[in-house]
Amino acid sequence: MEDPTASNVTPPSMNTPIISLESRINRLINADQSPSPSRSIYSDRFIPSRSGSNYALFDLVRDGREDGAGSYATLLREAMFGPETPEKRDITGFSTSRNIFRFKTETNRCLDSFSPFVSDDDGPGVSQSPIKALRKVSRSPSKVLDAPDLQDDFYLNLVDWSAQNVLAVGLGNCVYLWNACSSKVTKLCDLGDDDSVCSVGWAFRGTHLAVGTSTGKVQIWDASRCKRTRTMEGHRLRVGALAWSSSVLSSGSRDESILQRDIRCKEDHVSKLTGHKSEVCGLKWSHDNRELASGGNDRLFVWNQHSTQPVLKFSEHTAAVKAIAWSPHVCNLAWSKNVNELVSTHGYSQNQIIVWKYPTMSKIATLTGHTYRVLYLAVSPDGQTIVTGAGDETLRFWNVFPSPKSQNTDSEIGSTFFGRTTIR
Repeated sequence: MEDPTASNVTPPSMNTPIISLESRINRLINADQSPSPSRSIYSDRFIPSRSGSNYALFDLVRDGREDGAGSYATLLREAMFGPETPEKRDITGFSTSRNIFRFKTETNRCLDSFSPFVSDDDGPGVSQSPIKALRKVSRSPSKVLDAPDLQDDFYLNLVDWSAQNVLAVGLGNCVYLWNACSSKVTKLCDLGDDDSVCSVGWAFRGTHLAVGTSTGKVQIWDASRCKRTRTMEGHRLRVGALAWSSSVLSSGSRDESILQRDIRCKEDHVSKLTGHKSEVCGLKWSHDNRELASGGNDRLFVWNQHSTQPVLKFSEHTAAVKAIAWSPHVCNLAWSKNVNELVSTHGYSQNQIIVWKYPTMSKIATLTGHTYRVLYLAVSPDGQTIVTGAGDETLRFWNVFPSPKSQNTDSEIGSTFFGRTTIR
């Protein structure tokens, strides 16, 4: 016999049908409608009356409304779909200073706020810029070229990349051109058995190439016709560094001097810069063609275009200064023309290439693969790909920098590995 004092609410059992969340919410929201008196209402959960609750015990604030199914439905609707009024309090009446049940921060967000892009009429505190994904730099070269006879000599500059997307490489006594668009290799010149290539440098527009030789001469070649147009003298020893500034070509030599050559003049050189006490191995003109930086085995000099004396001298270095670049963004060193990043190459013992973020100087990526010190470095005309050369007689191409428009755009030198070929 059933106990007459027992509650008429049937407890849930294993055989009780499962009610979906949507059905449960609709039932609760519509609970303020008057139920039929002819039947009892059963529920699978117990909702206590708020009239007897001790809110002060839990430091809760009531809003003064009558408790009941309508109030609960309103709170439930706000919890599921956000509050209907911009009140600066939690949807359940909790103090916003508490850390529990703080849903307002989430529920007050519009659906668009979950997108990387937000509209201009979003409330304060919402980011108005897209979320930037972390950029990944491939740790493997996109292409490898065998470069036989690429010399392992710190003071030489045997690789340069033109604005026309053509790579010039000095190998022994020859200069080879590699077209990055077609992968075609062209032999530009052969200096003969009594001479060798010590430096190469493209003019700004990429149609003429300067070649420094071990006998102290500088040759100018028209790459489009594979024809030598001029040979200039003036240095007593090998020419290991070259730098163009419009029609002016600067050459640095082991004889410790720098010669300024205007190719429009018939004279071999128009001025001579002296001050280094060892071989000049680094030369770079600033982007506005006003200053020339030169590096040697003892110091770094900065010259202007009108003076034969350096305007700045840095003598704190304890070894040769070869790696020189002028930043197009700020007044300090940075080597990417698209973003504030630079790349540096290194020697023993890891022979690595490091991509740095400026000005924090934090490492973005460390690239390895060369087995000799990485002495040669050039950047593609689009600013996305670099090529490195080493005494292991290889040229390696790395996609390290983003494009100026999109950080996800691949360089023209292909985003896939093309296999291993040879430069000649």
